[in-house]
Amino acid sequence: MKHFMIKYEFANGPTTEWHLEIDRFIAALNNDPELKGKISYRCMKNRDHADYYHLAAAVDEQAVKTLQSRDFFKHYTEKTRQVAGGEVVVTPLQLIAETR
Repeated sequence: MKHFMIKYEFANGPTTEWHLEIDRFIAALNNDPELKGKISYRCMKNRDHADYYHLAAAVDEQAVKTLQSRDFFKHYTEKTRQVAGGEVVVTPLQLIAETR
């Protein structure tokens, strides 16, 4: 598995529209026959601030490449940059331990 954390501070636009955009991205992931079950994606927000955290996991490098080739991913990546005012940090994570 490959894990990533995407972090930014929401800076532009209505949050309700952004949350709908996130929902559309997740629906596209779930509806893509080549990616279904191969990408896990969660979006969370600091309850008391405008910081957003997206946690993504891919089963392998091929799933990452397939995702990156999709138009809906390119659109979502650009929208993320827009709402963040251009500053988005993507951090690869190493899994140490987890619950079952």
